[in-house]
Amino acid sequence: MSRTPEDSAAVSPAHAAAVRLRVPLVALLAALVAASAVLLGAGSAQAAGYRYWSFWEGNGKNWEYATQGPSLLRPDDGTVQGFRFAVSEDSGDADQPRRAPDFGAICADTPAKDGRKRVALVIDPGTTADAPDGEKPPALRTVCAQVAPEASSAEALAAVAKPLRYDDSAMLCAISGYPKSGCGEQVSGDSGSAKPSEPTKSTDTQDKGEESDGGGGPSVGLLVGIGAVLLLGIAAVVQARRRR
Repeated sequence: MSRTPEDSAAVSPAHAAAVRLRVPLVALLAALVAASAVLLGAGSAQAAGYRYWSFWEGNGKNWEYATQGPSLLRPDDGTVQGFRFAVSEDSGDADQPRRAPDFGAICADTPAKDGRKRVALVIDPGTTADAPDGEKPPALRTVCAQVAPEASSAEALAAVAKPLRYDDSAMLCAISGYPKSGCGEQVSGDSGSAKPSEPTKSTDTQDKGEESDGGGGPSVGLLVGIGAVLLLGIAAVVQARRRR
């Protein structure tokens, strides 16, 4: 039996309203999902690390990422400090020196001397995977620096690991000449290629050295905003259904 226009008018308003609600809701959800995928994908593709010498302090058993640069820190006698060359996004994922911070073992052959302090250093140039193109990292080494009581960590390092190289922003670029070039350059998370760094200068005596942190990916605020929009869309649909 065919329906008359009057029959259709009598049975279809609720169905039509539901269809009208579903269409914009589906479109809204599809747009939000697509936007989230694009943003998350872009953040993942742009994630990058930085190739640099990180600075560490030994606490007797483990390594802790230093909160001050080597030019500012003035270690006490008996301190253990470490330098590690690697690619990392920030201090949270930085690679630690691959030798325990053991002052007794490192400075065993360096007797105490009046008017001097001893600072044990672990200098870890890292692995081939982290080395700049065309360079091979030298071997890890430990050394006991015996310096003046007021000497900074940078001065202790300069006493045993020349030549040092710094850039114009006081970042430590090279220890004992490694690496030959580059300084804290960004390394692509996709290809592993490095962006060119700014020109650097060499010095053996300047108090320098603070490492930079880097990171990538979408911000937390952006993701929260996407979630908020989604919740608002759902709330609008629920409210519309209550009014029917």
